[in-house]
Parts: sequence; C-alpha cells; structure tokens
Amino acid sequence: MSGLDPEDWEAFRAAAHRLLDTCIDRIAASSDHPWQPVPDTVRDGYAVRAEGTTEADIAARLATEALPYGTGNTHSRFFGWVHGTGLATGLLSEMVAATVNANCGGRDHGAVYIERAVIEWCRQVFDFPPTASGVLVAGTSQATVLALAAARLRVLGPQVRKTGQGAAQLRVYAAAGVHNAIAKAVELLGLGTDSLHLIESGPDGLDPEALSRAIAADRAAGAVPMAIVGTAGSVDLGRFDRLEALADIAAAESVWLHVDGAFGAWTRLADPPWRALSDGIGRADSLACDFHKWMYVPYDCGLCLIRDEAAHRAAFAARPAYLEAQEDGLGGGDPWFCDYGIDLSRGNRALKVWTALETYGAARLGAAISANCLQAAEMGRLVEASPPMALAAPVVSNLCVFTADATLAPDAQSTLNGRIATALQLSGAAVFSTTKVGGVTCLRAAITNHRTTDEDIAAAIGAVREAS
Repeated sequence: MSGLDPEDWEAFRAAAHRLLDTCIDRIAASSDHPWQPVPDTVRDGYAVRAEGTTEADIAARLATEALPYGTGNTHSRFFGWVHGTGLATGLLSEMVAATVNANCGGRDHGAVYIERAVIEWCRQVFDFPPTASGVLVAGTSQATVLALAAARLRVLGPQVRKTGQGAAQLRVYAAAGVHNAIAKAVELLGLGTDSLHLIESGPDGLDPEALSRAIAADRAAGAVPMAIVGTAGSVDLGRFDRLEALADIAAAESVWLHVDGAFGAWTRLADPPWRALSDGIGRADSLACDFHKWMYVPYDCGLCLIRDEAAHRAAFAARPAYLEAQEDGLGGGDPWFCDYGIDLSRGNRALKVWTALETYGAARLGAAISANCLQAAEMGRLVEASPPMALAAPVVSNLCVFTADATLAPDAQSTLNGRIATALQLSGAAVFSTTKVGGVTCLRAAITNHRTTDEDIAAAIGAVREAS
C-alpha cells in the first residue's frame, strides 16, 4: 500500500454507505438509545494497535464500538447538565466539512463567508450594532477568555499586549454562583481569582445596588473596574440577571459589560414571557454563548460577539510575514478570523450552524426553545402535585430543580437524590444531574432537548417517584 488514500474506492464507498445508514438509523431512533456504560471488553479494545487495518474494518468498528457509547444526550429523557442534542442536518454538514477539510483561520474560501453570514445573523438576533464583530469558537468558556481579553485591552490600552498589566489591580464583577468559566478566564488572563469580585444574588440575579457599592469601594481602594459579567441563564437554576439594570451601571461607570449567555441567550428566539428574560442583551459590550446547547447544533460551536470590532481586532490581530495578506488569490479574504481570537488553525464550525439556520429557521428553532420552557414548567407542576417531592426553586426558564422527599432531613434528602440520579442513569429511565440548593443535593433537569415530549416529562417524574 502506498499513500494513505483507500486502495479500493468502491469498497470504501460501500462501507461508508453502510455506516451512514447506521448513523441515520441511530438518529431516527434516538429515544431508543439511552446512555449505557462502556463494557470493559469494548474499553480495552480502544487501545491503539501496532498494525493498521482497512477502511471497511474501521467503519464496522465505528458502528459497534463508538456509536453506541456516547453520553446519551441525543435521548429524549436526557436532562443532565446542559447538553445539546444534535440535529440531522449536522450529519450532512459534518460530512461536507470533513471532505473539504478547510482551515478557517483565514484566506479566501467559502467557509469564511459562511461564518461571516452566521455572525451577521447573530448580530441581528442579539441587536448588536453594525460595528460589532464575532468569531466562532469551541464554546462559551473560550469565548469568555476572548471577550475579557478585549475588555482588559480597553481599560489598560494596547500596550498591555507587550508589557502586561503590571501593577494594575483589575476587578471583574459577577454574581455569586456565576459559571466557573469566568474564574478560569481571569486565571488564564493572569488577573487571578482575587480579581473576581462576587456580588450577592437572589431570585432576580445579581443585585444592582450591591454592584454599584462594590465598584465604588474598589475604586476608593485603588482598584480598576474592568468588566461586569451578567448571566443570561444561570447554570444551577436557569436564572437571569437584570441585564438592563447592569447595562445602566456599566454605562454610568464606563465599565465593560459582558454577558454569559451560554444557553440562555437564545431566549431571544423564544415566545413571551421567556424572550423578556434576556432583554438588554443588545446593550452588552460582549456576549458569549453556545450553538451546541440550546440551538441543538452538534458539538462543538460557541460564539464570541463583541460590540466594537476595533477593540476586538486590537486584542488579537498579529500577522507575521508568512501570513501577509494578498490583494487577490487564496491569500486574500481579509479580514481573517485568526485576527479575532487565539486560533490560527480553525475547523469549519460555521457550516453546521448555517445548515441548521437555513433548514429550520429562527421561528422553528424558537418554537423548540419555547417548548423546552413549557416542559420545565410542566415538570415543576408535576413535582408540586407529587408530595413529598418539592421544588428547590421556582422554574424560571428551562431548568427544574427539586428534591424527591422534602420531609427528610437535609443529609437524608441529599443521599436519596444522589442515589436516584445514579439509579435512573444506570437503568436508562432518565438522566438527571444534581446540584446543591441550600446545602441539599437536589435533582436537576436541564431541558435543552428538541426530542423531549410531555410524555417524557411525565415518565421521568414517574421514574423518580418509583425510585424514591
């Protein structure tokens, strides 16, 4: 055998067609395939072998050794964490993306224009001005780092890229319980978690008055307020900060406003009353969110959207001689996306988003998001109608958090809820995750699944009742 292409393209075609049919069958019957543990024999078989094999053999192994052992998030009763569920169009777009194998860091080719079209669509959805720019990234965690890097440059000036922040005591403000991605971002940027000023929060999110007092106190102590982080959909309870109030403070204090909208930003597509949860998001200086969560696009794809293109580009643009732009030819296509983030080599994430938007449209996607909110509310109603179950907090959007038996002592509730979550995962009945509310480990359903039905909601609560 010479080279790495198939020796027999017709044999490869036949094997690929069989695998494609198996993949389509799997997606079509997603609700028949809950998560299952990986058997030891299969796990041991993943060890890389010294000898090669054929494409037909690897296609068959993919069907039996890889396809059945995902996280189960395509299943209609998967409510664990906030995992997206994938779309059939993703299978089509990923085939084309793998075939083209484009590096989307720059140059003049179709994927770059598709990504620009996706970002422009997002700019309009989130009501950002025409001066905005964006880049598709692995997810909200990476987008947050990019956004806060741009915020730091604005407050310290472009020299920060050369000299660092020096002795400046920068501060980033966020609600207590903000996603850990914010802490990781300030660590990666060299600010340290001591720079993260956590503000008390309640059912209405971050307290604006407490935020104003914190900014004033930090300024008086010689610190420099760098950014306010608003949350659109908290990871534990699905709560939303009052973004309009935070935007007012950010404007009055001349502080960058960043919104962590990992999944909740997409309520902009939902029906009332859920759309209003994210009112004010268009006033942010930056937004981080994911397509692979509540937009159902296959993993991975997040978005960093920044209000001021010049500030965005100033934070990252660096073009060595070998990447010098051409006026014409493949080296054209300015601006390049590598000038808006940290990746020069970038996969074609935009294609699977574009195919979803073109196929389903904003209205159908928004209807699915609204349906998930209705399902969370229905789950909450069933919990309240099934004592000794009890809600741990009101259902705000698409998360329902509850305890299986509120009559038990806190420690006993925690033990019971943890045991139920594990039992239901292992049985395939439903996947709940857990979180702590008031010191009690509770069952948590994050409903970001376009395949979920009301029957699934009822069955899941029934399974909790039987396992209690």
